[in-house]
Amino acid sequence: MHLALGILGVALILIILLDGFESIVLPRRVGRRFRPARLFYIVTWKPWAALARRVKTKRRQNTLLGLFGPSSMIGLLILWALSLVFGFALVEWSIGAPLHATDGHPTLFDYLYMSGVTFFTLGYGDVTPTDTSGRIVAVIEAGVGFGFLAVVIGYLPVLYSVFSRREVSISLLDARAGSPPTAFELLRRLARAGDLRPLDTILQEWERWSAELLESHISFPVLAYYRSQHDNQSWLGAITAILDTCAIVMAGIRGVNPYHAGLTFAIARHAIVDMALIFNTHPTGPTVERLPGDCIDLLRKALKDAGYEPFDSPGFDQKLAELRAMYEPFVNALSKRFLFDLPAMKATAATVDNWQTSAWMRRVPGFVEIAGRDDHFD
Repeated sequence: MHLALGILGVALILIILLDGFESIVLPRRVGRRFRPARLFYIVTWKPWAALARRVKTKRRQNTLLGLFGPSSMIGLLILWALSLVFGFALVEWSIGAPLHATDGHPTLFDYLYMSGVTFFTLGYGDVTPTDTSGRIVAVIEAGVGFGFLAVVIGYLPVLYSVFSRREVSISLLDARAGSPPTAFELLRRLARAGDLRPLDTILQEWERWSAELLESHISFPVLAYYRSQHDNQSWLGAITAILDTCAIVMAGIRGVNPYHAGLTFAIARHAIVDMALIFNTHPTGPTVERLPGDCIDLLRKALKDAGYEPFDSPGFDQKLAELRAMYEPFVNALSKRFLFDLPAMKATAATVDNWQTSAWMRRVPGFVEIAGRDDHFD
């Protein structure tokens, strides 16, 4: 019985340390299905998401969902710490280490208390091991606890730094592509500005952003649960709008070189597919068609009105459909997984950008010029 408890305790300690190493230190994807961190997020996200679906207002729903990412990190840290404390308590109990200042034979609670005090290096000294084996285990636990907590605490600034870099580009997309961002609005504003050259620069920036998303969110999947400041913005909505833009350009627009669009499309799709693989979200069909068939002609006309010249042949429609089929099933699956709203390829109604609103007024009064568009607000 004591041997079994000791083996169980050592196994629990090794599993938690390995899980912490893979989650924090190891900068690559882990393919094993059985991982405490993975099981933790599976168990906690489903009821949290189910509760969020019951919230009627969209703002409160997003607020509740936004709490999950930071809260889950705290919960996971607590789970790791308690598991290590319990594992070391089982080891001490299995070897029968005598304890100072205990009445009679030490109980499991006595070992748990001593293990907790040792792990967090509190140094009370009221319950301590009195033999060599118990002292050796206590010293090992103190070293593990000190090092483990230091690594985890040092990991948090890195996590928030990556999150901040991700959100900067999403915020910059607000004035370029609307709120929420759409492919058509990005192209329209560039066309109204009378200069298409910035499109290549924008796509190059988002090529790098997509590569950083691929690297960071595979290494730290918890970042996928961190939501943007505004309810109509998200990392999934932003990358979907960029994929839509690349697909339209690659389908064929006269006067626009599709080279940079192809590069950005490749890395952005790579990021989306790998994210779907990480979270085991199988490609699915759309809940709502983002560009119904009867709207393709309207999109083509709108592009022409904005100064672009899409191909009139059926090849444009076919190529656009083929490109959308390469990424839309994956963004649909991730949208359902994280409860993100996907932007339409073309906004169905006039929208107000986030920078044009405040807590005291719906729109900025006066004359506003942005990205080549002149608006006068009443």
